[in-house]
Amino acid sequence: MPGFNRVLLLGNLTRDPVLKQLPTQTQVVEFGLAINRKFRTPTGEDRVDTVFVGCSAFGKLADTIVHYCHKGRPLFVEGRLRYDAWEDKQGGKHTKLSVVVENFQFVGSREDSNRAVTAPPAKSDSRRAEKRKPEPVSVKQDDVPF
Repeated sequence: MPGFNRVLLLGNLTRDPVLKQLPTQTQVVEFGLAINRKFRTPTGEDRVDTVFVGCSAFGKLADTIVHYCHKGRPLFVEGRLRYDAWEDKQGGKHTKLSVVVENFQFVGSREDSNRAVTAPPAKSDSRRAEKRKPEPVSVKQDDVPF
C-alpha cells in the first residue's frame, strides 16, 4: 500500500538557524518551530497550546533559511516527517520525530526579513519618508456621490 508523508506547519522560529556541512559537502540547517493553537475550554477560559517541532533543510534551502531567518520570525514550511532512533553510549534508547523541509515561504512583512541581514534604517531615511507623505485632500459635501 502506498504511503503519504506530508506536513504543513506555520510557526515562529524558536532559535536562530544553525548551518552545518555534511561530509558530502551538502549544507544542512537545523532550527525549531513553535506552533501555537488557541482554543476556549468548555468553562469559557481562553488557552494556548504550544507545540515545538525540530526542522532541518538541505542544500540551497538551507542557505536561504540561514541567511534570511532569525529567532522569532514566522515561517511556513512544507515537508515530510522523519523518525530517528538511536542508542547512546550508556545503552539508553532515544527517538526523535522531526520535519525535513522541502519548501518554505516567508510570512510577515518585508521589513522583518531585512532585519535579519541589514542594519536598521538610518535616521535620514526616516526623514525622507516623512517628507514623501501625501498631503490631506479636503472633500466638500457636494463632492460625495451618495
